[in-house]
Amino acid sequence: MRLFQIGLILVAMTLVSACENKSLRELARPSDGPDEFKITPGKPLQAPEDLSSLPEPTPGGANRTDQYPLQDSAIALGGRRAADTGVIPGADGAVVNYASRFGREAAIRQELAVADEDFRRRRGRFTQIRIVREDIYNNVYRRQALDAKAEQRRWRRAGAKTPSAPPE
Repeated sequence: MRLFQIGLILVAMTLVSACENKSLRELARPSDGPDEFKITPGKPLQAPEDLSSLPEPTPGGANRTDQYPLQDSAIALGGRRAADTGVIPGADGAVVNYASRFGREAAIRQELAVADEDFRRRRGRFTQIRIVREDIYNNVYRRQALDAKAEQRRWRRAGAKTPSAPPE
């Protein structure tokens, strides 16, 4: 009878631990409430000099008071957000040509995203069955992680100088 109770408890724990965890870094399901970090205050309202010069309203479109934090921060730091358009700025053409001198694939980001999704699907098959919820990112990518200390020792044994690394 005692063995039956222990078996029943183990089966119950296994069933409870099979809760779904779709995201790699998600330890708990997010609530349906608003994300306070995505809320940005609008720009101050300004009255136009001539009301007839106002543009036509665009429902669901951009608003003159909308904030664009990435573009605004890039402009404030002296840059521009040309990467959003997909066009390489003329000033960066030489760097791009040099970096792609051995060839490049135009759709490399999409190919890598598909390959990574496939890798995570294959490696994450049995990561959903856990008694204690945990961050499964480290379980999936554990074999691809770099041990910094071991790598530092390897380079020092090879005679390479590692001035930025702390002494052993």
